[in-house]
Amino acid sequence: QVQLAESGGGLVQPGGSLRLSCAASGSIFSIYDMGWYRQAPGKQRELVAVITRGGNTNYADSVKGRSTVSRDNAKNTVYLQMNSLKPEDTAVYYCKIQEYSGDYWGKGTLVTVSS
Repeated sequence: QVQLAESGGGLVQPGGSLRLSCAASGSIFSIYDMGWYRQAPGKQRELVAVITRGGNTNYADSVKGRSTVSRDNAKNTVYLQMNSLKPEDTAVYYCKIQEYSGDYWGKGTLVTVSS
């Protein structure tokens, strides 16, 4: 089994920044893609950003240019740096990893953008 521990969420003012972290632990053989999704109240979960083991990235149009996804393979950790945050970025953010044994999700961390 693989466990994911997310951190870094919280309340931030519009225009502010946050850095989310997600560390994987447990029976890890090999991690492929690592990514972040979010779910706002009343909406479906959507992709925010994903990074491959080789470092290739893909972003949702809504966060492109304002967010950076990165990973530390030695620490089995993925990060999401979000800048110029907007109220519409308010959501629960989930990390997801694609590991040799399957896909795993974190429990989510709440990001609230409000003045």
